[in-house]
Amino acid sequence: MKLSRIISLLDANILGGHAGDDFEIASAFGSDMMSDVLAFDVENTLLLTGLVNQHVIRTAELLDVKCVLFVRGKTVPKEIIKQAEDAGICLLHTGKTLYVSCGILYNAGLPGCQRR
Repeated sequence: MKLSRIISLLDANILGGHAGDDFEIASAFGSDMMSDVLAFDVENTLLLTGLVNQHVIRTAELLDVKCVLFVRGKTVPKEIIKQAEDAGICLLHTGKTLYVSCGILYNAGLPGCQRR
């Protein structure tokens, strides 16, 4: 699914990173526990989370996640946005909950990740 479609479906805002490149996202994974993310194959994945801290960006960078979407209208500090931009990670933001966001994307045909 194209990033632009994800942005449209979730009424998301672009916070930073390479969102101008309308790249393809192969799957999605929603979690507030970064240790759970490590157990799944998240290559070319959109990571949805309500956890707003540097560990999210570090985890995304480690696993080569292209894009992170922060849910529940969380405020994202400028330091986190800068860290993501430096790592080449696209950051998005939506007021929708994690549950609703994942449901919308799944309903639109974006599959979930597979366990490693």
